Amino acid sequence: MNVHSLEKRLNRMLYKLYPGQFSVQVTDDSIVVKGFSEDWNQIVDVCQRCVVKNSSYHVVNDIKFLNHEPKQMLVPHKTSQQYDQKHYDVVIIGAGISGASIARELSRFDLSILLLDKETDVAMHASSKNDGEVHPGVDLPKGSLKQKYVVRGNRMYDRICKELDVPFYRRGQYVGFTQGWLRPVVEAFALQRRVECGVDDTRVISAKEAFKREPNLSKDIQFVLYNTSAGCVSPYGLTIAYAENAVMNGAEIALNTAVLDMKVQKGKIVSIQTNQGIIYPKIVINCAGVFAEDIARMAKDRFYSIHPRRGTDLILDKKANFLTKSIVSTKTLGQQANQHTKGGGIMRTVEDTILVGPNAQETYEKEDFSTYPEDIDTIIARQSRTCPKLAKKDVIAYYTGIRAATFEEDYILEWGHHTKNLYHVAGIQSPGLTTAPAVAVDVSHAVVERLRIYQEVKENKAFDPIRKGIPMLRTMSLQERNDLVRKNPDYGIMVCRCEEISKGEILDALRSPLKVHTLDAVKRRCRPGMGRCQGGFCAPLVAKMISDEYQIPLEEVIKSTDGSNLVYKSKKGGASY
Repeated sequence: MNVHSLEKRLNRMLYKLYPGQFSVQVTDDSIVVKGFSEDWNQIVDVCQRCVVKNSSYHVVNDIKFLNHEPKQMLVPHKTSQQYDQKHYDVVIIGAGISGASIARELSRFDLSILLLDKETDVAMHASSKNDGEVHPGVDLPKGSLKQKYVVRGNRMYDRICKELDVPFYRRGQYVGFTQGWLRPVVEAFALQRRVECGVDDTRVISAKEAFKREPNLSKDIQFVLYNTSAGCVSPYGLTIAYAENAVMNGAEIALNTAVLDMKVQKGKIVSIQTNQGIIYPKIVINCAGVFAEDIARMAKDRFYSIHPRRGTDLILDKKANFLTKSIVSTKTLGQQANQHTKGGGIMRTVEDTILVGPNAQETYEKEDFSTYPEDIDTIIARQSRTCPKLAKKDVIAYYTGIRAATFEEDYILEWGHHTKNLYHVAGIQSPGLTTAPAVAVDVSHAVVERLRIYQEVKENKAFDPIRKGIPMLRTMSLQERNDLVRKNPDYGIMVCRCEEISKGEILDALRSPLKVHTLDAVKRRCRPGMGRCQGGFCAPLVAKMISDEYQIPLEEVIKSTDGSNLVYKSKKGGASY
């Protein structure tokens, strides 16, 4: 494509829509959009209009957002020299599902690997704040990287979850249509999905058949698009399992470690400055999520942009479990919807609770996880069209995550364009959880092949793909529980009544290969505090167990991040919650 003619065409288009406000400069690999605006949604819209489909160009946002100073990335208060002057074959930035799965796949080789993250635990951003659906890939455009990896990744889940001892269920996905005359169109779409895209379980079933399986679906539904391969997994549970298995196989994980700057010489990252010392890598993998563009900028390799997108999910009380046994949603032609979201749905999770959502809202904030009342109301109103018995009163908790979207709405899996020892794993949004196993395999192979140019890389003969998870007493028979308690009485001491979590399970979490020191880290591993009372009963007990296990004062135990201490010393010397 001729750079000059493309630049001229895009500038003409923008001038027609916004005279004098925006302009475009096209480089060899990027479409750089400049200008000014007070409206973030307008900035996103302008950049999306500049996308050239089926091309190698990425859109870079250099539009000035007026009256808004960009917020600095939150970094840990902790500083040390723990990793100073250390050398690694591979440094992976970002311990979400992408970084953790790549670390585990790379640990199949005899390499020094460091997975680092600025948070107190792995999976603290998008990899814990999503709905956990393992997508069938029925609604992704042919030819995209998302579509390429989703079918392959989906088919890997049974093996991966068995190896890592992570619960995974193929619930099946039902997408209901309320306009019967659309059925021939959807039948043709299903055929195309099966034949051309490899989503071979896609078929259309009657409303009558769907109601037999899911009796609480809206009676307005006329027919259903059905995929048996859709499933659910705990997104943070899988990330934790990947990370633990990586550690078991020799990888290091540095938490509370933020990348502050990089030294780049002659197109190569020489060193990484962190709050815990200067690290020397041979290869860097950028899995930094919403901060991937910031890492690219530090590495002098910025050829794409990330625009954050908020999504809220609602958790229902267990008494609402009757709503569905699977994953259900509806589609209506002409219904106003955000074109960059699947529209959300209602899902039976691996924990046998009901999750509702998400929605999708553009935001310039990368770390604002606030949930707003209007988001809850909108989600309930929308999903009530799928299950009319859905009720707001059953909502016991909610959370909001930030997705890391590119303007092309596809992944970036590429070596650096200007910095040659940098590999970008960026723009990983839905279905990033589904695609992670397949992406990790390909990225690890690409990195190993690059390393083999400079050094011998042998297989790790001690690699063990098996990771044993924490026993879940609530899923066991009475006999199985009794047998476990006889072996270890700690499993007979109940700490969390809502979720039936024992002292033994919490100690297992604290003693896992990846040590955890926060209340929320324990919560993500074995669920104390996730029930109806939301930790009102068990939180002090878990905090005391953390204090005892790690021999730290109770007032130093935190809920999640710096400053979230649960206990403080009064002026009289006592402790208060």
